[in-house]
Amino acid sequence: MLHAAVLLPFLAAFFIPLIYRGVKQVHLGWFVLLVPILLFGYFLTFIKGVMQGVHTLKTFEWIPSLGVNVTFYIDGLGLFFALLITGIGSLVVLYSIYYLSKAEKLGHFYVYLLLFMGAMLGVVLSDNLFVLYTFWELTSISSFLLIGYWYQREKSTSGALKSMMITVFGGLAMLGGFLLMADITGTASIRGIIENGEMIVNSPLFPFILILVLLGAFTKSAQFPFHTWLPDAMEAPTPVSAFLHSATMVKAGIYLVARLSLVFAGTDLFFLIVSGFGLLTLCWGSYMAVTQTDLKAILAYSTISQLGMIMAMLGFGTELAILAAVFHILNHATFKGSLFMVAGIIDHETGTRDIRKLGGLFTFMPITALLAFFGTFSMAGFPLPFLNGFLSKEMFFDSSLHFEDASTIVEAVSPFFPYFAVGGSIFTFVYSIMLFFRTFTGKQRGTLSKQPHEAPIGMLLSPMILVLLVVIIAFIPDAFGHALLSPMVDAVNGSVGETHIKFWHGFGPALYMSLSVLILGTALYLAREKWQHIYKAFPGKLSAAKAYDGLINGLLRGSRKLTNGYMTGSLRHYMIYIFVFFIALVGITMSVTGGFQINYNDLAPIAVPEVMIAIVMAGAAFATVFMKNRIAAILVLGIVGYGLSLLFVFFRAPDLALTQLIVETVTVALFLLCFYHLPNFDKKKESKRTNAVNWVISISVGVLVTMVGIASHSTKLFEPISDYFLKNSYKLGGGDNVVNVILVDFRGLDTMLEILVLGLAALGIYTMIKLRPGKKEGND
Repeated sequence: MLHAAVLLPFLAAFFIPLIYRGVKQVHLGWFVLLVPILLFGYFLTFIKGVMQGVHTLKTFEWIPSLGVNVTFYIDGLGLFFALLITGIGSLVVLYSIYYLSKAEKLGHFYVYLLLFMGAMLGVVLSDNLFVLYTFWELTSISSFLLIGYWYQREKSTSGALKSMMITVFGGLAMLGGFLLMADITGTASIRGIIENGEMIVNSPLFPFILILVLLGAFTKSAQFPFHTWLPDAMEAPTPVSAFLHSATMVKAGIYLVARLSLVFAGTDLFFLIVSGFGLLTLCWGSYMAVTQTDLKAILAYSTISQLGMIMAMLGFGTELAILAAVFHILNHATFKGSLFMVAGIIDHETGTRDIRKLGGLFTFMPITALLAFFGTFSMAGFPLPFLNGFLSKEMFFDSSLHFEDASTIVEAVSPFFPYFAVGGSIFTFVYSIMLFFRTFTGKQRGTLSKQPHEAPIGMLLSPMILVLLVVIIAFIPDAFGHALLSPMVDAVNGSVGETHIKFWHGFGPALYMSLSVLILGTALYLAREKWQHIYKAFPGKLSAAKAYDGLINGLLRGSRKLTNGYMTGSLRHYMIYIFVFFIALVGITMSVTGGFQINYNDLAPIAVPEVMIAIVMAGAAFATVFMKNRIAAILVLGIVGYGLSLLFVFFRAPDLALTQLIVETVTVALFLLCFYHLPNFDKKKESKRTNAVNWVISISVGVLVTMVGIASHSTKLFEPISDYFLKNSYKLGGGDNVVNVILVDFRGLDTMLEILVLGLAALGIYTMIKLRPGKKEGND
């Protein structure tokens, strides 16, 4: 059943085009909505068992010889993310029904969305590293399609490409770390790796493993300096932004760090990298959000900042920090998802997201303004008892102050952490207040393309539910703590400590930090026009986006210059490159490995007829070089192929002889057909230097290939695999003909793909024949 749950979005995506063609009167989203609702209800049934410590494990054998099985595992962490994916997914699909008109290419949109949903479920539920990686890259591909959904817009396509380039780069690095982890522990199971975590930590490769895995997590979760893709991804439709960039895709890196914390946590390197980059991302994201003028751009940098906060808490590694981190993942999904939807509503009903043109929308859109109030003030961590964001932010401050049993390195750097936490939170407060007040209060500052009006109830319903969750979580946080957060802390930390969450912690450093954020943030917002000029000095013209563009443009220029240097249009030049590289690579390899050997042992006897055939073949091949007539050259060259067929007959290989005979006949016929229709060109007289180069390369290749053939018999670096085939062809393949068994059974997949290639080539040839230029329709 668990495998069917993960497979359901993929199956639904397969049938979406059929439904889309058959139903035009009803919005396609109503059919799609059933999928996440069913999955959300299914995963809710696991809560009681997970609370009692019951974990579900289901395995389907995929590649058992390599230890790669599709194993799905539900514990507190996996269940929480599964509920997040399907719950937010249900609200996003409902929202999209009213946001996207039926004139859009809804079939494409919902196929991409379902593919992404299934991929994310695969990521958070997979117990096998390589299955997780497969789903991980599928999230990159499906998010690329979603971000570039409006492909007519250049910004959409460039944003999609940037997101895929950065996240796929991180994914490949992560795969390297996975391979090393599996090699060291001898298992690809995440549970098995956690049990053998000491083997990884004690390995001399541990720093490389940690950095490779964190590269995957940091690129996916937009940590500095890989955050540049996230603001550009805001060109996607707002439902995509609300789903991918507030609740799911950007949380994949958070999930990975949380899942592997039992392996990496406790080491100084993990603490320094994760906490350091997390706090840096928090500060940089909130600092840059203040300069943005597009509502979704503000929210994008806000997401970067909030992800940095969560990552930093995972790096702290204490019980309080882990609880605060998982709690803030939940809170962030509620208030940020609602804010993205509010931004979409404003854009939908006013025609712009530019806060320089907006203002005074509270009068025209009071419900939207109320929803934005709860979302923005919760994001700001404003100390109100009905805002869940304040609770987790207060726990963040508290966790930045306490590091029990810390090492010397941790003790040296941890005193600076509260200052970074407060600094990033101050700018978080500023951009949150800016987002609300500049949009909904004051006077309208620009001309709008639409008369502002309240959105339909269907579009408001999803953000209403999320805002309602903001309030409910704030009032009864312990209910969510016992049901969801405690099992999560257990999965991340290995033990469940105190999970009681309360609004009032008494007078202490955390409260004073919150008050300083409130006071300084308000002062900075009111005086923002006096200090915003500092952005001209820092970062000034420097930005991660420009660094990325410079890197990509430099690579493009360099590759274009290199390509133009060797792509001369001359077939002779291309052949020279290939042969010279072949000579150098194979020659050096054989020299280093001692491959130039001649061994006369175990040779079959050679009779006079075989020698005569070999002489004729050599003479024909040599004569071909000096032939003046093309047809004659082809016929003489055919002697070489037919001679090889005779040799196969003498060596008692009739199947190979027949194959060679057929191939040679077809080849000669095709050559004759092609050369017959080619125009006659006067043979260009080559210079002596050109001829000399041709002779040297030709002789070198011929001698080297001959030596490779001799060395393949003379050099035995390994036991010949032929013995295995001879012993097992009948037992495993059920056939006495060893060659046939190899082709059909041992290399069946390879043979099938070769047949596929030949089939595609045949279709291509047939298509080119049928679509000849100038051919009139109806003629044979």
